Amino acid sequence: MSRVKSREYAFRLVFEKFFHEPDDEFMFNFDDLTIDDGDKEFVNHLIGTINTNYDEIMQIIKDNTVGYELDRIYKVDLAILVLAVCELKFISDTPTNVVINEAVEIAKKYSTDKSYSFVNGVLAKVIK
Repeated sequence: MSRVKSREYAFRLVFEKFFHEPDDEFMFNFDDLTIDDGDKEFVNHLIGTINTNYDEIMQIIKDNTVGYELDRIYKVDLAILVLAVCELKFISDTPTNVVINEAVEIAKKYSTDKSYSFVNGVLAKVIK
């Protein structure tokens, strides 16, 4: 597995969390994936960092989506933004352009035809 697939798996976990109680922890199940220890560690690090900084991540997204209420943003797009903002602001080992590019690619794969430009625009504001 690669970091691309690891991010995609982490995205799915974040998306799933939106449909659970706020205090529920993320549920990890690597049984259905072929994943090496380094990739598993990366997913765990992403999700742990999101859990620790969730309120701050959501505030950053809110501050950079003027005119959009968080509860009105398409949940797929919001999950992508949570993952990308986490990596941009709290995990420094990935170049900014890689994080944004991978977020856009996830949006193209899982969201609407216009979502990738929304995600790109929000993340451009975040990094300024």
